[in-house]
Amino acid sequence: MTRWTTLVLVLFFLGPAAGQEADPFADGANGAKLHTASGFVCPLQIGSFERDAVGQRDPQTGADYCSYSALDGVYGTITLQPLPQAYDPVALLAPDFVVQEGTGTRMIGEDRRTVGAKARLSIYTRTYETARLQNMQYRTLFTSGAVGAWAVDVTIEYADPRDRELETAFLNAVYDAAVRRIGAAP
Repeated sequence: MTRWTTLVLVLFFLGPAAGQEADPFADGANGAKLHTASGFVCPLQIGSFERDAVGQRDPQTGADYCSYSALDGVYGTITLQPLPQAYDPVALLAPDFVVQEGTGTRMIGEDRRTVGAKARLSIYTRTYETARLQNMQYRTLFTSGAVGAWAVDVTIEYADPRDRELETAFLNAVYDAAVRRIGAAP
């Protein structure tokens, strides 16, 4: 075997492994996924929401996600990202706002809100109306809160007023878990 053949074989077998990113999640108990960097646990279910996927969102910023869905088209996505030196939730969520506004939706609210049934946490929120049908307003809510060394962002798509309780329960559960788990991470 020549040196060139050996080099080609080495690159063939090592090349794909070198380009792959490590999985940011480890398997946990009862089907949960543990975000190894932050300690946050994405359980199989959060209330009536069932986890659909987990993975890397943006390798450059270190952002990872877990997404959930519930009946009637209610969706929730949790994004975990190391806090930038200057945490600015508007700047952090700006790329999502650009995409949302590019679909022709309109912003209907921006505020700070205290969430968590057990651990009270102040978060930034921005709400968009995506459609209006009869007595329902279809909305997308973006939130961001700083927990330990992590930005915990939650995006929820829901119908108001029908799904308002689901939206509140999901936010409270996620941010309670974030404060409990991320605060305990080494």
